[in-house]
Amino acid sequence: MLRRGRSGRPRPSACSETRHVMDSQMMDSVMSIVAETEECQRQTTTLMSDESEVDHQVTSQVTSELTEAVIPSTLAPVLGESFCQCACGDDPNAIFGISTECLCGEDDDDFDWVWDQRVKSSGAFLSCDDRKVSFHSDYSCGTAAIRGTRELTEGQHFWEIKMTSPVYGTDMMVGIGTAEVNLEKFKYNFGSLLGHDEDSWGLSYTGLLQHKGEKVDFSSRFGQGSIIGLHLDTWHGTLTVYKNRRCVGVAATKLQNKKLYPMLCSTAAKSSMKVIRACYTPTSLQYLCCTRLRKILPTSADVPTVLELPPGLRSLLHRRFGWVFSITPTEGNPDPRSEPVLSACPTPVPKVCFEPSRSLPRSPTPSSSSSEDRLWPEDHQSKRCRLT
Repeated sequence: MLRRGRSGRPRPSACSETRHVMDSQMMDSVMSIVAETEECQRQTTTLMSDESEVDHQVTSQVTSELTEAVIPSTLAPVLGESFCQCACGDDPNAIFGISTECLCGEDDDDFDWVWDQRVKSSGAFLSCDDRKVSFHSDYSCGTAAIRGTRELTEGQHFWEIKMTSPVYGTDMMVGIGTAEVNLEKFKYNFGSLLGHDEDSWGLSYTGLLQHKGEKVDFSSRFGQGSIIGLHLDTWHGTLTVYKNRRCVGVAATKLQNKKLYPMLCSTAAKSSMKVIRACYTPTSLQYLCCTRLRKILPTSADVPTVLELPPGLRSLLHRRFGWVFSITPTEGNPDPRSEPVLSACPTPVPKVCFEPSRSLPRSPTPSSSSSEDRLWPEDHQSKRCRLT
């Protein structure tokens, strides 16, 4: 018999009532899970829950509600590693990315490449003339990645990535890779995409460097506002890393004759990175002279000005080699036994990775060799004619 309410209208059917009870029970279970997770994590934030371990077979509505409520079990956002003081590390709002847009260090107008709209994961979105990448605009269920528009051919390539959002989660990485890298491989998994295979090299915000799935300690962590620079020297086949424009070390060697692209990846919801400089210059005598000047005057903020060069030459050097003068070598006494590299880093660089646990090959220095020959690695003696 159909029950009627006070208005005389039929009440919902038994099926509707059962569905209502089930929905209520489900919501009670969801709230119970959220409460237990919050108590376990001892945190209260709900804006950065991109990587909750919720069963993905639950309906999309429930998954979305849980993702907004469950606290991630990964590292908290990295603070205090900014290039400038604009990140407001002491301001709790900075954790949620609520801060004034910082443009410090972004003084380059000419970009050799930008991010590629056609070669990216579905979770990556571009803005700022394709220079800024935003990952997982709503919530995250995996790893998103993107690569640059240009293949890094022979010469000297230098680019800088600015972390424009809170840096947290399973991984946020900068690096390089070949066209063989599958950017969608971890679409539904939280993982370190760059460096998981032999076709890519990736530096994590945790300071771990990865290649062929092997991770090694390489640098200190970097966070919101940090500027990570990468210098690919195709002449020597080396990849050198800079943090906040100070040399960290050589991350990879033997990269000659590889078709490489700049790459990024992130598992964190509402995270973003921005390329603020992308330069290219051929390996030439001009470049070698500029790197030598940078090493001779490591503390000078503006080397061409210190040398009191003619205005035209100073302008030319700033335009073509400004990136060389903007980075600072790491302090320390060079090891005279180490091989010099065509990099603004001193000789030697602090760390050399991948091949892991191996340093750059050292050339023998017999007394009969001329000083000019000792300036060049043995493997590249035959290439000197290309510079003259």
